[in-house]
Amino acid sequence: MYSSYQAKYFKEQLTLKRPSNSIENLVSALAGARVDLNPHQVDAAMFAFKSPLSQGVLLADEVGLGKTIEAGIVLAQYFAERKRKILLIVPAALRNQWLSELDEKFYIKSIILESKNFNRLKKQGMMNPFEQKDSVVICSYNFVASKQFEVSKVNWDLVVIDEAHRLRNVYKTNNVTGRKLKDVLNNRRKLLLTATPLQNNLMELYGLVSIIDDRVFGDAKTFRDKYINVDNEMTRNIFLKARLQQFCKRTLRKQVVEYVPYTKRTAILEEYTPSIEEETLYNEVSEYLRSPVLYALPNSQRTLMTLVLRKLLASSSFAISGTLDSLILRLQNMLAGIDSEINLDDYDTLDELLEELDLAGEEDKVDAIKQHYAISEELEKLKSYAKLAKSIKRNSKGENLLTALEKGFSKATELGASKKAVIFTESRRTQDYLYNLLSANGYEGKIVFLNGTNSDENSKRIYKEWIERHKGEDIVSGSKQADTKAAIVEEFRSKAEILIGTEAAAEGINLQFCSLLVNYDLPWNPQRIEQRIGRCHRYGQKNDVVVINFLNNKNDADKRVYELLDQKFKLFEGLFGSSDEVLGSIESGVDFEKRISDIYQNCNTADEIRTAFDKLQEEYREQINEKIINARQTLLENFDEEVSSLLKIRNSETNSSISKYEKWIYYFMLSQGNNNIKVIDDTRFQYIGKEYSGAYNLNWKDSDNRKEIFLRREHPLCQKFIEQCDQNELNLAEITFNYSQSGRKISFIDTLIVKKGWISVSKLVNNSFEEQEYLLVSAICDNGVEIEADLVDRLMALEVLSVKNVESNIIERIVNHQKQLELQTIKDIEMKNKEFFLQECAKLDEWSEDLKNNLQVEIKDIEKLIKEKKKEFDNSIDLDLTQMLDRKEELNKLKRLRDKKRRELYDEEDKVDEENDRLQAQMRSRVKGSTQVKQLFTIRFDIR
Repeated sequence: MYSSYQAKYFKEQLTLKRPSNSIENLVSALAGARVDLNPHQVDAAMFAFKSPLSQGVLLADEVGLGKTIEAGIVLAQYFAERKRKILLIVPAALRNQWLSELDEKFYIKSIILESKNFNRLKKQGMMNPFEQKDSVVICSYNFVASKQFEVSKVNWDLVVIDEAHRLRNVYKTNNVTGRKLKDVLNNRRKLLLTATPLQNNLMELYGLVSIIDDRVFGDAKTFRDKYINVDNEMTRNIFLKARLQQFCKRTLRKQVVEYVPYTKRTAILEEYTPSIEEETLYNEVSEYLRSPVLYALPNSQRTLMTLVLRKLLASSSFAISGTLDSLILRLQNMLAGIDSEINLDDYDTLDELLEELDLAGEEDKVDAIKQHYAISEELEKLKSYAKLAKSIKRNSKGENLLTALEKGFSKATELGASKKAVIFTESRRTQDYLYNLLSANGYEGKIVFLNGTNSDENSKRIYKEWIERHKGEDIVSGSKQADTKAAIVEEFRSKAEILIGTEAAAEGINLQFCSLLVNYDLPWNPQRIEQRIGRCHRYGQKNDVVVINFLNNKNDADKRVYELLDQKFKLFEGLFGSSDEVLGSIESGVDFEKRISDIYQNCNTADEIRTAFDKLQEEYREQINEKIINARQTLLENFDEEVSSLLKIRNSETNSSISKYEKWIYYFMLSQGNNNIKVIDDTRFQYIGKEYSGAYNLNWKDSDNRKEIFLRREHPLCQKFIEQCDQNELNLAEITFNYSQSGRKISFIDTLIVKKGWISVSKLVNNSFEEQEYLLVSAICDNGVEIEADLVDRLMALEVLSVKNVESNIIERIVNHQKQLELQTIKDIEMKNKEFFLQECAKLDEWSEDLKNNLQVEIKDIEKLIKEKKKEFDNSIDLDLTQMLDRKEELNKLKRLRDKKRRELYDEEDKVDEENDRLQAQMRSRVKGSTQVKQLFTIRFDIR
């Protein structure tokens, strides 16, 4: 059916190392991803590959536009190029989400490194656990900062930094973590992701760009003088925007509505009144937590523990009851001289809080003998609280949930949605309580769980059935935690009506088939709430999303928290949810939670609570600065018309390139698999072999629906065929293509007068700024008519009638055509490299001018001071002689300093120029690079 020449041709198309800044370079990543690609995401990924000389870029799309997908495309391309030393730095709360997204959408394996497994790997003999093979290393900010030595020893191909606005104040000496990261990652290529690159002042842009590349702007003082302390902001914006556009890219949600259909979110507030017993328990435990000294809580972690205990207290009596037992046990052990930790496993995200707050230090040692009376007194209090908690069998909030679900399902049905709801709680014990409550009230057999362990019997059964159902399929990752999550979500989608999840459920899962979300426990962290809602209110959601929130109407602090989240942060209603300005103003969600916790901890009366929240609200209002919003729009955003036009072009390019790539992989598999492949249609085939047997499909959605294997270049069967194809040596042959019986209509073949000729294919490899390969395809009919390379693609897709070796001299014309292609390709490479070179030179020239200007400004500042001091001296006639001499000496010192700086100026300017010349000379030597050409095959063709 097909020949080894066709297999070779399509294999080379699939594996060619094209220029990094071309759309064709990305197609293997794009075609092999399980995502609905949007043109703005492809455009962002293209921007990241803009120049091989670039030290990195900042992708600053608005919230909800898929920066994870954009980064995933870039990472997938790095993996395809075997550049797999990749470090991903993210907030602790997002580590699992990134791990899941990379695995499920891009087939990229990763490992989360934190203290426990880092130390375990060291003990197992791994010298540097950051040295991972074929896995992305995911770490929190604090962990990377704490492991500078080990991080610095890895030659990273790429470092991705999510929520990079955390580093925008890196230029400040008190930003210890930021400065550590900047130092250890210097000269590594970086991809920064943030929706809020500019929040408070223009120096933040200086900080972020300096993380990427220290040789863009001069120092911080020069940046202030040149771009902040200016009279004409319009002129400033023009010049600063020109310098930023090389490094920063930002797309807005309103610019992509043509490609990303957004549904709305609607809020329902369910107020409830706690029982007398519930209110008593809440007040007594709250008062206990305010005690100046608490032995049950280690001082080193008291802030964290108090925050967690308050959340569990607000969740349910069942949640706090179990935690009180753990506190009681700790005090009893203390009296017995035994050290023990508090068991807070009920709270899923404890490890993340520890990581984020960097509080995982040693506990304080307490002399239990000396403090025996105080500990015993505290123990009795805790026992009384625990007794009260256990006596409460019904929770008012839980009873209201039944009513709220009826309202929610009614609203969802009205909006055309299916009867599905996800309920979020912050406690596993509350999760158990809700399961029993709902099961007893009409939902038995319709509920699934999702938490950090999923150790319940129902989850185990669902997992076991899922593994059996998907045996041998790509969907099974081998990670029990990831596969359990996938099994639960599938069960929820296909059978269950309710998913009760802890925070673990908000990470890395796609619930766009569900449009009713219940915040049974409302987090204080707005970013966490947005993450929860984003599980349902996301790309692919067909219905408006209903969000139900609960509010204790007898708790003044709860009321103000809800008001802040709803009215000021606008999390629950509208088309997009919270704005970037709002979410970005919250430097760290955990820090914000601490602020809220402090109010609960320190305010007793309604007036105190109101005053504290008013102050907090005013702080965040000041941070959402209209002047800065305008500056961000001017400097980082492009006009809608410009963006719209570019996205249309990018959409067309992407679809065209992916379509061509899919044909290459399809025909490569057919031509290399020949006898073992049975064609189903033009995107699917059946492969029968000792291994990897099954139905293969180029379309990931269709493959999921049909339970077929999604065909990617990285699939083991395709890789096996590529290795086999590389071993083939191809001699001169004559191939007869079967066009007349192909059932295809190819106009260019129909117009050919002579349907015989020559095809020659060679590969040009150039090593300059990067290694890049080009396929040189020459096709000439015997009457001299040339066939374009794109048309050779279609010819090569035809089945063959015969292949026979020939002994014939290759015509001179085809040899000459190949030589011309070679020379033109080299010329094009040099022209493109020249552009990269000049662009980088311009950047370095501006950087060196900034440094030199700063040296001159320093002298001008001294001269200004000399004038002031001289004026003071001239007016010092009333002073005594000693004072006059002191002033004269001060003036002379300044003059000597000025003269010294003048002499040094030329030396310093020469040093700057020398460094600039050195860097440019390094690049200049690589502009042309070296070139090799390898002949792949030449054939005589005959089209029948």
